[in-house]
Amino acid sequence: MKKLLLLLSVVLFAATTVVAQQKPYAVAFYNLENLFDIYDDPETHDEEFTPEGVKQWNEVKYQKKLSNLERVLFDISAIQREYPIVIGVSEIENRSVLEDLVMQPKLRGANYRICHFDSPDARGVDCAFLYRADVFKLEGADNIKLVVEELPDFRTRDLVVMWGTIDDEPFYFLVSHWPSRLGGKEASAFKREACAKQIREIKDSVLRENPATKVIVMGDFNDDATDSSIVETMGAKGKIKDLETGDFFNPFNQMLRAGLGTLAYQDAWNLFDNICVTENLVNASNGEYHLVKGKGMKYWGNIFSRPYMIQQEGQYKGYPLRTFVTNNFQNGFSDHFPVYIYISK
Repeated sequence: MKKLLLLLSVVLFAATTVVAQQKPYAVAFYNLENLFDIYDDPETHDEEFTPEGVKQWNEVKYQKKLSNLERVLFDISAIQREYPIVIGVSEIENRSVLEDLVMQPKLRGANYRICHFDSPDARGVDCAFLYRADVFKLEGADNIKLVVEELPDFRTRDLVVMWGTIDDEPFYFLVSHWPSRLGGKEASAFKREACAKQIREIKDSVLRENPATKVIVMGDFNDDATDSSIVETMGAKGKIKDLETGDFFNPFNQMLRAGLGTLAYQDAWNLFDNICVTENLVNASNGEYHLVKGKGMKYWGNIFSRPYMIQQEGQYKGYPLRTFVTNNFQNGFSDHFPVYIYISK
């Protein structure tokens, strides 16, 4: 009898140890910087990204771009030896380019599924998700038009949403690429304010329907993590101690304050790439998924950069190594660094 009890206690200890040591899952966002195919779409302004266009965008350059993006995404996976379960992306032309990306040799093992909708953007660029169906069980998805009341005919990227479960816990993901600062930060701010307001309303609606749903929103916000559109309008707080039920928490707020960034402009760093989560993912109950820090990391959010992703010389030394500078091919990656967070039980 004593031997049986001892055996049971060992088994129970082993089971609880497995739960306690569950490897964290990464959730990532990456602005892929103009991932276009080489074909002209007569419905959009994509002519520069064709073999006949000013960038002479051909199959060789396209395949190099895919290989470079594959390297970045695989190296993010290598940190935990686990492919990210969800990757939000922006600046992709269509579903076809994502199909080519997920079939790159080092990404094929993730068996990524694609959540994509064509949007009305004039250049034809969209947002989308890649997700691992072995972890995230998709229940539905939609594209939501950005509404800017002052500009009823405004054409831009749609918001893409998907919802489902991870180990039977409800999750809701949203990815967006907010309107740019074209015309100046202040003059264009109302467009980004509209996007922030709409995302907050979507989050509030999701939580009203089911307060247990964990909402994760991500994207290139074209505003910094400390700007009013994110802090005030969207309501994303930068400190966990300030969170109330239903609030957003932005893990990248404190990183920006520390001088970190994801893109550089005129020798200054910005942190436009954000992943925000609802309070119930921060203050989760025992046994539920919650936000965790990477091993040995100071911040709740993470920016991924490696020397090979950085311009090593010239005018833009130290900047992210992009695909083109004007029309000169750099064989780079993106003008943004990707960001990611970890969740775990």
